[in-house]
Amino acid sequence: MSGGPFDPKKDGALTDFASRMSYGDYLQLDKILNAQAPLSKAHDELLFIIQHQTSELWMKLAIHELSAASRAIAGDDLQPAFKMLARVARIMEQLNSAWDVLRTMTPSEYTLFRSSLGQSSGLQSY
Repeated sequence: MSGGPFDPKKDGALTDFASRMSYGDYLQLDKILNAQAPLSKAHDELLFIIQHQTSELWMKLAIHELSAASRAIAGDDLQPAFKMLARVARIMEQLNSAWDVLRTMTPSEYTLFRSSLGQSSGLQSY
């Protein structure tokens, strides 16, 4: 970059995104945002689904980090392992605090759609 004013094209900034992958495409937001299919008319069922879907995603990341940390430790590469384990600790904090949102649903509100869940249980989590 020169000493003059910032020139995006000259200074190498990407300004044409029309032919590039979008943020939504990269994150596959169409799939994620359409992955909720409440089975009842209960208002709080969407909260329940989203809470559990996001928990599953956080747990997937925790498993990814724990597996990598285990490999790093086995290879005596401790510095990256410490970072990964610290990340897992933050994930656990995130999971714990996310339940505060679900706690806004009362047991009687949960019973309005519980029968729609059939035999499914959180014990079946991946």
